[in-house]
Amino acid sequence: MTAHRPLRPTGVGVWSHHLRYGDPGRAAEAAAELDELGFTALWIPDTGGPVLESVENLLKATEHTLIATGVLNLWMHDPADVAATYAELRAAHSDRFLLGIGVSQAAVVDAAEPGRYRKPLAAMRTYLDDLDAAPVPVPSDHRVLAAIGPKMLQLSAERAVGAHPYLITPENTREAREILGTGPLLAPEQTVILSDDADEARTIGREFLSGYLAFATYANKMLQSGFSADDVDTVSDRLVDALVAWGDEDAILRRVDEHLAAGADHVALQVLTGDLQELPMRQWRRLGAALGDRNGT
Repeated sequence: MTAHRPLRPTGVGVWSHHLRYGDPGRAAEAAAELDELGFTALWIPDTGGPVLESVENLLKATEHTLIATGVLNLWMHDPADVAATYAELRAAHSDRFLLGIGVSQAAVVDAAEPGRYRKPLAAMRTYLDDLDAAPVPVPSDHRVLAAIGPKMLQLSAERAVGAHPYLITPENTREAREILGTGPLLAPEQTVILSDDADEARTIGREFLSGYLAFATYANKMLQSGFSADDVDTVSDRLVDALVAWGDEDAILRRVDEHLAAGADHVALQVLTGDLQELPMRQWRRLGAALGDRNGT
């Protein structure tokens, strides 16, 4: 295996379940256009199943864009198999695969196997140990950890290139940067809606957020961030506006710039529409055209 370079995306990328769970052919076509639009990374989620096949599909469709898992669920994939596939993908596509790893949520993991989810921080350490011990290890600077709590953020600084927090505010980004220090990558996801209609945007955002805020991890993070229990329980307008950037391109990019000013190196945009199954190609094109020098275009 040739010498590698650290994988540290900058600028603005795309976070999309469509590129993971949609039709592979349409996903490949969309990825190729996103590559041409200048997005620096494409992030895909994982709730089990052949996530690395989706990574390969996107790598084949693109030439420049980094492909990242946002994030691979460690409970659902054998680390030896992941390391072996990583080696194959890197050999075929050079250094364009950033392995994002996360511990998911107890309710998700235990739904398939009750009682399996325990000691998530220790489980992450063990998983990283196993990746290090593989015949072809996954380099620490080719992996990023899902992290919003202090201990997981610290681990991401010690054992990975950095952190990929999900569903956070720019102030949370500032707090994460303080914990990580100046060196590690900080690449938050930011949910966005291209709509000037406040009622429409908040309705879409509230429906989306309600599922996540049912998990203690996200609910507690918002309580720690100064939101009230009522904000969390009702998914208040205040909370929606804090977690979901909505409006025109300028409004979305103002939020991106807030994350960058708070210490983010890269921001991954997750576009929502009224139909969560719809491939948001039109919105991606609008955002791509508006990015300008944020992505060097």
